[in-house]
Amino acid sequence: MKKIFFFITFFASLTLGAQDINIIPQPQQLKVLDGNFILSKQTTIVSLNKTDDKSIRFLNDYLQKFYGFKLKIAKQGKTNCISFVHDKNPNKNIAAYQLNITPNCIKIVGEKEGGFYAVQTIIQLLPILDKQPVKILSFHIPCVQIIDEPRFSYRGMHLDVGLHFFSVDYIKKYIDFIALHKMNVFHWHLTEDQGWRIEIKKYPKLTQIGAYRNGTIIGKYPGTGNTNQKYGGYYTQKEVKEIVQYAADRYITIIPEIELPGHSSAAIAAYPELSCFPNESTFHSKKTPWAGDSTGKQVQQTWGVFDDVFIPSDKTFKFLEDVLDEVLALFPSKLIHIGGDECPKENWKRSLFCQQLIKEKGLKDELGLQSYFIQRIEKYLNSKGRQIIGWDEILEGGLAPNATVMSWRGEAGGIAAAQQHHPVIMTPKYWCYFDYSQTKKEDSITISGYTTIEKTYSYEPISKELTPEQATLIMGGEACVWTEYIDNPGKLEYMIFPRMAALSEVLWSSKDKKNWQDFSKRLPAQLSRYSLWEAKYSKAFYENNPM
Repeated sequence: MKKIFFFITFFASLTLGAQDINIIPQPQQLKVLDGNFILSKQTTIVSLNKTDDKSIRFLNDYLQKFYGFKLKIAKQGKTNCISFVHDKNPNKNIAAYQLNITPNCIKIVGEKEGGFYAVQTIIQLLPILDKQPVKILSFHIPCVQIIDEPRFSYRGMHLDVGLHFFSVDYIKKYIDFIALHKMNVFHWHLTEDQGWRIEIKKYPKLTQIGAYRNGTIIGKYPGTGNTNQKYGGYYTQKEVKEIVQYAADRYITIIPEIELPGHSSAAIAAYPELSCFPNESTFHSKKTPWAGDSTGKQVQQTWGVFDDVFIPSDKTFKFLEDVLDEVLALFPSKLIHIGGDECPKENWKRSLFCQQLIKEKGLKDELGLQSYFIQRIEKYLNSKGRQIIGWDEILEGGLAPNATVMSWRGEAGGIAAAQQHHPVIMTPKYWCYFDYSQTKKEDSITISGYTTIEKTYSYEPISKELTPEQATLIMGGEACVWTEYIDNPGKLEYMIFPRMAALSEVLWSSKDKKNWQDFSKRLPAQLSRYSLWEAKYSKAFYENNPM
């Protein structure tokens, strides 16, 4: 009896039938045809151009990892092949692609990014496997015709590694998640009050001291206790280069964030002279459990906003310019994120130096001083051929001339920036903060807020308040992941999935293609893919949408 069962299972696993078509994000045009293409180890990839190599490598690595085989690459072939064809139309969106699947061949038409996104679509047409007793020898892919391109040029995912640190290997996995959702920007938040995470060779104390805190609060802020364990880590410049290349191989741009002038406790712990009051010990509330020495400048052990910010002195600007020089050498991104959010003004108000500087520069107040700080950094980065991007607080006191604004406190900052003719990335917290709870029944701590996948899917990045001309300045959007209460990969995946799928469709698909009911029908297949990837995900979707 066991032999008969194995015989049936074996042959059932040789060739798997076609799956339902559940592509996320929804393509611009999709036509289902009769028949199936049979993919097997005998299928070849036909390519005459080295620019296809990244796409081919990604597809083969995926097939090897989840299906147990790779495809051979050939210079020619007409049947049983995946063929890359290049469209030389100079006016075409570089991320556009066409995918034609017939029983004889899979034909990809697209340049670089376009070909890569076609591969992501093919991956979503593959059968979603459970563990099989034997290797799959072949399976069916449904025949389709797809014409597709993204609605927005900026489709981002943020990750804060200052509050909690994630390994190099996991950062690469996170980048793969971004690629598999047809997103193209990784916003890497590298410095915070609780840890400085990037090696700067000219200032070694940034990682020797600033990358580690003596403990971390336990539980919800202000904390029920402290771990009393040293915690931290950082990325060497060699590791950063490796990660940047890994992302580039997936057509993902990494935008580094070096936070200033606030959220700078870790840098100040390393170099106290960057503070308005170098001789004052780091403040911590009596409500907050503290580990170790509490005298002098310390890396923060709890979450929140702190008064000890950079002093806008020539010495500070020289420090920041030196830091940015090393950052620019590692990251080719045109945009460099300089933070600019949540900068308390209390120390500037009581600093004689800051008050004198306000008078000398003819500034109105401390908001004007913040604008002066941001604009001075912008001028330096512009001189290096780069542009700044900052959180919407950089609007306060006057916006730097060439700045891109990331609107997080709501949509108002993004609307105001676009009306002032500045590029905008929309990441309003009520829709796009993935550290917010997904359900009212979360079994672990989250920071605040409540954003369901349906709420994320409902977001429209272009406000009705904008004119058609102003609307062109909305470059796209991004989900933010702050890690106060996300200290391990499983929790991180649980928080981003499946909301990341919803945002990917918001940023890729045409507005008229968005349909919650249709998305809901396609989502279970995506959840099955998460299981295939052995990724954690929230099942909150089923609470409100019983199947």
